[in-house]
Amino acid sequence: MFKKLTLLFTIPDLRKKVLFILAMLVVFRIAATIPIPGVDPVRLKSFLSGNQFFGLLNIFSGGVLDNLSIVMLGVGPFITASIIMQLSTMIIPRLKEMYHEEGEMGRQKFNQYSRLLAVPLALLQSYGLLVILEKQQVIPKLDLFGYATSMIVATAGTVFLMWLGELITEKNIGNGISLMIFAGIVSSLPRSIQQELFTFTMDKLPTYLAFIAVSLIVIAGVVIISEGQRNVPVSYAKRIRGMRMYGGVSTHLPLRVNQAGVIPIIFAISIILFPGLIGSFLAGVPNQYIQHFSRVLIQLFNNQWIYGAIYFLLVFVFTYFYTAVTFDPKAIAENIQKQGGFILGIRPGRPTAEFLYSILNRITLAGAIFLGAIAVLPIAVTNVLGVQALTLGGTALLIVVSVVLETMKQIDAQLVMREYENL
Repeated sequence: MFKKLTLLFTIPDLRKKVLFILAMLVVFRIAATIPIPGVDPVRLKSFLSGNQFFGLLNIFSGGVLDNLSIVMLGVGPFITASIIMQLSTMIIPRLKEMYHEEGEMGRQKFNQYSRLLAVPLALLQSYGLLVILEKQQVIPKLDLFGYATSMIVATAGTVFLMWLGELITEKNIGNGISLMIFAGIVSSLPRSIQQELFTFTMDKLPTYLAFIAVSLIVIAGVVIISEGQRNVPVSYAKRIRGMRMYGGVSTHLPLRVNQAGVIPIIFAISIILFPGLIGSFLAGVPNQYIQHFSRVLIQLFNNQWIYGAIYFLLVFVFTYFYTAVTFDPKAIAENIQKQGGFILGIRPGRPTAEFLYSILNRITLAGAIFLGAIAVLPIAVTNVLGVQALTLGGTALLIVVSVVLETMKQIDAQLVMREYENL
């Protein structure tokens, strides 16, 4: 690993790319520290610490809510827009064709539609967030001009982060959005560690050791599940074209245990935050029935068992859903058949698709259960160990480890490509 990092900084082209990405992440962190006018930092800190929904949103938005910064929405609207677009592929054939059949150009157009959809979603989310913060007296009461200004600033911040993400992704060293979420999670670690060190006593030592042990087990599990795959052997028949013979080789089709990556957890977080957001929004409505409904909704999702069960179920369902969207056994089987390939003992065409579908269902079950367990791990750690400040949880560890693994793979690809160029 250290050899790769050394090579990374010795090759001028790669060094420029890495330094550029680091500079963009620094710009992101600077933007996250610039607050909108009129913020009461004491009330904001109290609000975030006492509300698990906004506390979780703050972690996965990159800590942009700590100061109620100009990029306070983070990349949340873009993630929500991506969810809507992915769901739309199930009911709109044109979008499905664009995503699956039009190659890289189709994916680019699909992502462009997601970015355009993120703008009205950012306006809507910024309005809802401002109303909630105003009722909690975190920000002063706003007039129409104040709302319009803050909404435009927050929306512009989201567009700015999407642009930064695209600039980072273009360098082919990691995904821009993932790296910004990664930077936000990692940036909160020093403060959390400092907070725990200030309150450290010897009687807490077993608890901290247990926490470290759990973290190491989670990291090992994330690596095993992320890298685990089922190799399906595929053989290609010999074909003669002109004076040349093609085929006659054997290869394999890799089916990953965690085909969906961290996307199901991000999707689930985006969905599970809405009930608490709606409850907080309706709490100030001058109607006793609506107020009662908001209290019931908030109390329901404040129940750790109910919250954990719904969270686990959403992650489980989204794992299967996203795997179905991104991996189409029917299309894979057709491509194998067109290229003269076959799986030993399985007829080409529909039987091959059914075979791949059955394998994918079985290995996805393990991946879905693992992701669900990782998602609810912070609840278990908080209730059992009582460690509050360091409970970034399995979800954050999953994102951090997955981003590191994916980035290292892209770095390896860059290094291999340059080795071939030098031959």
